[in-house]
Amino acid sequence: MKTFLDPIKNIEKLIRKYHIKRFKFRACDLSGRQIEFTVPTDRFVNKGILSSRIIDEGIAVDASSIRGFKTIEQSDMLLIPDLKSVVYDVDSKTPTLIFVCDFKEPENHTTYWRDPRGVALRAEEYLVKTGIADVALFGPELEFFLFNSVSWKIREGYHFLNIVSKEGGIGEYDDIGDTYKIRKQEGYFSLPPYDSFTNVREEMCTKLHDSSITVERDTHERATAGSAEIDIKYDTLTTMADKILLLKNIVKSTAKKYDLMATFMPKPLFGHNGNGMHIHHSLRKDDRPIFYDSKGKYYHLSKLALYYIGGMLTHAKALTAITSPTINSYKRLLPGFEAPTTIAFGYKNRSTCIRIPAYPLDPGSKRIELRMPDPSTNPYLCFSAMLMAGIDGIMKKIDPIKMGFGPLETNGYELDESKTKRRFTFISSSLEEALYELEKDNVFLLEGGVFTKEYIKMWVEFKRKEIQEVFKHPTPVEFEHYFDV
Repeated sequence: MKTFLDPIKNIEKLIRKYHIKRFKFRACDLSGRQIEFTVPTDRFVNKGILSSRIIDEGIAVDASSIRGFKTIEQSDMLLIPDLKSVVYDVDSKTPTLIFVCDFKEPENHTTYWRDPRGVALRAEEYLVKTGIADVALFGPELEFFLFNSVSWKIREGYHFLNIVSKEGGIGEYDDIGDTYKIRKQEGYFSLPPYDSFTNVREEMCTKLHDSSITVERDTHERATAGSAEIDIKYDTLTTMADKILLLKNIVKSTAKKYDLMATFMPKPLFGHNGNGMHIHHSLRKDDRPIFYDSKGKYYHLSKLALYYIGGMLTHAKALTAITSPTINSYKRLLPGFEAPTTIAFGYKNRSTCIRIPAYPLDPGSKRIELRMPDPSTNPYLCFSAMLMAGIDGIMKKIDPIKMGFGPLETNGYELDESKTKRRFTFISSSLEEALYELEKDNVFLLEGGVFTKEYIKMWVEFKRKEIQEVFKHPTPVEFEHYFDV
């Protein structure tokens, strides 16, 4: 779908082309889940002309009903659509356009301080103000599972979880021999008939293309039971965060059409790789890649790129509280499952927090890959925190080599410090530890007012409540270990 310089004319053209009957307005809560409601186009369109009321007045919502937002006595809020975010809804039976919205205060239309998308917009503004770069580009690889069914129940004295995957021979299909099964941890790049979901991913990718999201690759991933990955082409910070939420919705709705259940949960299966969201990342200034230097001593990385890496690794433990924000995230971040644990960087090294990709060789593609994040993160907050850590590294000229962060070109899971002659540290091992690190190390996030002290405090409290809710429930594995003590 072509983007026009004048977003209003673009919307009016789409209305005529698709005979649009409805507008969907979407926004993001604190945890990264989207909300949505629909209005008829007649409310804002008259004889094909889009009224300015759509952004002058916005749409009233009850913010007390949105996770992590306002209390009931201060609940009124406005959603103002970003007209440049418009896409055609590929899943609606009635011709519909989707808009991503910002939360605004009704009195003065200022951005609501808890709005995650507002954080992302401030991060982009701050980058430009520093003069370091014009844009930050993000290219994520999103992993997910497709299961035949998933059910769970939590009751007093009664817990169960049942994951069913015909492809993996899990659940009710255990020991059934009437299908081609992918052996454990051998799913990477499988093809039919072992890959059971090629056609499902094909439809997902077609819908993504029709939603102005360029797919670079889709594949079966390493874990056996419906493990999948879709990589999408890079884009700017806020726009890419918008696209990730749209992608997750398209994946889930398409899976449902095939009587499947899709999950982006970081670690749904014991003993298998989890769902990561490796993020390729670079900066550009004057349309020029500034992570590349033909004279760069380490695989053509510029000094600026190395400082950027230094900032991200210096703050890696605190970053995980945002990039890996669930208790379940840390069940993925374990040695041996292609999830990084070593705070280091290295060329081609997938065991470190930052990998320097070996391909392509084009200077314009010189980038770094942060491997800690997973798709349970709020992408607006994740990308913003990454950017702020990197900017801090550039401002302070943090040399990752002098700081002892590498380069590491051995397996980070099997470090022998007597051979490396260096002592490496490791990322936070739990969400509670990550939150503690964030409380200690957050000044870099406050620059330019991108995050605030209040925002960090609110995030930590929000997540600690989540921890308390999960940890008060005994689990089956605890009975396995402790029932007979």
